[in-house]
Order: sequence, then C-alpha cells, then structure tokens
Amino acid sequence: MDKKDRLSRLPGKLSGIYYGWWIVLACFLIAFYTGGSVFFSFTAIFEPIASEFGWSYAQVSFAASLRGMEIGLLAPVMGMLVDRWGARRLMFIGISIASLGLYLLSKTSSLGMFYGAYLLVAVGISSGTTTVTMATVANWFRRKIGIATGIMICGYGSSGLVIPLVVKLIDVFGWRMTMVIQAIGMVVICIPLVLLLRHRPEQYGLLPDGEMRNSATFSHGFTPPAEDESFTAREALKSRAFWHITAGFLTHMMAVHTVITHVMPYLSSIGMGRASAGLAATAIPLISVGGRFGFGWISDKMSKKKITFITFSMLAAGALCLELLDSAGIWLLVPFLVLFGLGYGGNVTMSAVMPAAYFGRKNFGAIIGFINGFMILGSITGPPLAGWAFDIWGSYQNIWYVFAGLVTIGNIILLTAPPVSSQ
Repeated sequence: MDKKDRLSRLPGKLSGIYYGWWIVLACFLIAFYTGGSVFFSFTAIFEPIASEFGWSYAQVSFAASLRGMEIGLLAPVMGMLVDRWGARRLMFIGISIASLGLYLLSKTSSLGMFYGAYLLVAVGISSGTTTVTMATVANWFRRKIGIATGIMICGYGSSGLVIPLVVKLIDVFGWRMTMVIQAIGMVVICIPLVLLLRHRPEQYGLLPDGEMRNSATFSHGFTPPAEDESFTAREALKSRAFWHITAGFLTHMMAVHTVITHVMPYLSSIGMGRASAGLAATAIPLISVGGRFGFGWISDKMSKKKITFITFSMLAAGALCLELLDSAGIWLLVPFLVLFGLGYGGNVTMSAVMPAAYFGRKNFGAIIGFINGFMILGSITGPPLAGWAFDIWGSYQNIWYVFAGLVTIGNIILLTAPPVSSQ
C-alpha cells in the first residue's frame, strides 16, 4: 500500500494539518469529559452521599482509593496493550464499562454496592484515559511531545468546568439522576471521538511531528530514526532513573488526589459556603491548564528536570497556603489556587514528558503504564489518610503540612534522578 492509500485511511480531510494534532484534539475532549465526570466531580457528590447514608468521610473517600487502586493495577497492562493494539479498541471498551459503572452508581443502596460501582468505573477509566491517551499522543510526537502532551492533558484540567454543572445538577435532580446523566453523556460524547484515534503515524506514511520520509512505502514494523533511542519496559524497570521518576511523582499523586477529594469538605469545615467551595474546587483544575500547557511548551526548550523541580516546588508551597487558610486568613486561598493549580498542571505534563525523554517512544505505553501503576499508590493512600484525620480530630489542620513535606521529598528524589546511560 503506497503513501497516498495509507493517508486515505485517516478519517476526514487533513487540510494540511498533521493528523497527530487531530489525535491531540480528540484525546483532549475525551479527557475533558471523563476527567470532569469521574475525577473532579467526586468532591461534589462527597457530602450528599455521606449525608444520605450516614457514612464516615473515611468510608466515602475510600471509594476514590479503590478507583485509584484498580487503575494502578491495570495501568501496566493497558500500557502494553496500547503499544500492541492501539487506543481505539481499548478506549471503546473502557468508555462503555465506565458508563455502565456510573449508571450502577446511581442505584447504590449499600456501601458494598457503592464500592463495586466505583471499581467498575475505575476498570473503564483505566482502559479509556490517562495511560492510554498519554501513550497515544506520544506515538505521534517526538520533538514537540511537551507541547502536544501539555495540550492534551489540558483536557483534564479544563474539565474542572464540569464541577459547577454537576453541583447544579445535584441541587436540581439529586446525585442519583446526575450519575445517570453523566453515564449517558459519556457514551454520546466520547464514543464518536474514540473512532478518530489511530495508533502510530508510521502506519500512514508519516513520521512523528509530521515529518515525511522519501520512501513511498511503510510497514507496520517501521524502525524509528536512530536518534529516537528507545528502551524496553524491562530495561526501564532495571534503571535507577525509572524508580526516581516513579517515587517522585507518587508523592505528587498523593497530594493532588487528596486535595481534589477533600477540598470542598475542608473549605466547608472552616466556614466557607458550599457554592463558594465549589468554585474554589473548580478553579484548581482550570488554573492547572496554564501549568499543563505552559510548562509543556517550556519543557521542549529547557531542561525537563529543572522544569519538574519548579512545578514540584509550587505544589508544596500551595499545600502550605492551604494549611494556613484557617489561621492566617482566607486571602491565602488565592496564592493556594495559583501555586497549587499551576504546579499540579505542570507536574501532570511532566509525568509524561520525563519518561519519554529518558526512555523513548517505542515502548512508551508499557513504561508509562508501569509508572502510573506505581504512582496510583499515592492516590490510594492519600485521600483515606486525610479522611481518617478528620474523623479522629474533627479537623483537617496539620494534614496539609504532611503533604507539603512529602512533595518536597519527592522533589529531591526527582532532582537526583541519574541519566539512563550512566547506569
């Protein structure tokens, strides 16, 4: 099959635009909806569910940990599968399963059913987002991977816009009907976007970043340019750099998931109204868009390790501002949102850019899958720890100091990651 025939297999007209950017757009929109309906909106249904069933904060937040545990266990498998099969098949199945899980969540009548529904959502999301979208975009870019990943990941950040809508839907229809609406929307919005995805540019006569080869034919076994040195997952796992990167971003995951899950209950506990707390929760992912895009763009031009150091420092400073809100004044909400939001967004982008820079793109799906799998330990332990602290002491105070310290330790670990070639 010649180059023209391969290009004709891409949906729609290219109009001179490299198809990798259409991949980025599709993944952005999928991330926007799934991030808003599953990840960020959890804080909006937290209190209504706890109030209806009389469950403790630790019991409710444990659902977020179960979701994280399931995603973490499946991430390495999904990474290897996306390297082999591509994203379309995985994401079609995943989106369907996640939608079913949201519907079953609306029928919750016991704690066990609540956890079971969230596990089903987690299974779907693990094969429909995060590792898979990161790997899909990484397949289509090399030199511009920072900006491409940053744009795609902005979908998760901007999905914070869904939070006020979810809050309003809960106020009008109740949390159960809101889950049904989200389940229907996931099928109607995400499935058509999944059909636009393609695996690798080499299969269509293209190279990463839109470069073209002189040869007219390409095979599925196309060998990437020599400068695109790639490591296998086994080789990456044996390197010290892999474990430095993984351990560092694990602390990021722990802090971010805890804040995202507990920010509305925390702000309510220090006297802020539910509507205002919801706006603050919305601001975090929205501000993170600037970090995702900005630091992604900068990382293509500067040291990726230095950029990561900056983003981690901002995240730790934001956690300190959150801790001091009650004692020093509500004015610290603004620096908290700016520092934590930008640091959070930058970290998310760099969690994909750093492994790609160290280990290459050929086996990126499997490698980022293993990294995400280990990182999920942070999301499993963080939210219940904060919920347990509140149940015991009736306050979130001092818990944010702990997370600021953990992020600082993670920053040091990342900063000391050695080059792969020196190991």
